Amino acid sequence: MNEGIVVLITAGSDEEAARIAGALVDEHLAACVSTISGIQSVFFWEAKTQTARESLLICKSRAPLLGSIIRRVKALHSYSVPEIIALPLLGGSADYLAWIKESTRQ
Repeated sequence: MNEGIVVLITAGSDEEAARIAGALVDEHLAACVSTISGIQSVFFWEAKTQTARESLLICKSRAPLLGSIIRRVKALHSYSVPEIIALPLLGGSADYLAWIKESTRQ
């Protein structure tokens, strides 16, 4: 059974994104984290619609590690309520999925 997940996380700056990405990979919570700089987010917060420039992290990992990923990101993140959402991997290259499993905590 495939337990792969993609975790999406937004960060307030490229520096914060790099710090979180490095920690997740160094600690084997994610096999890979790709970042996209300069996204524009529109969201409802503190009773009003707001916009912000953010960086998006795309983490490749496994479902059993999601709780640890959430705890680690919250410890490193500047937001009081950071976006951390996980999507299941329905399939993919068998070699790549095996690499995700081998590269993350067992």
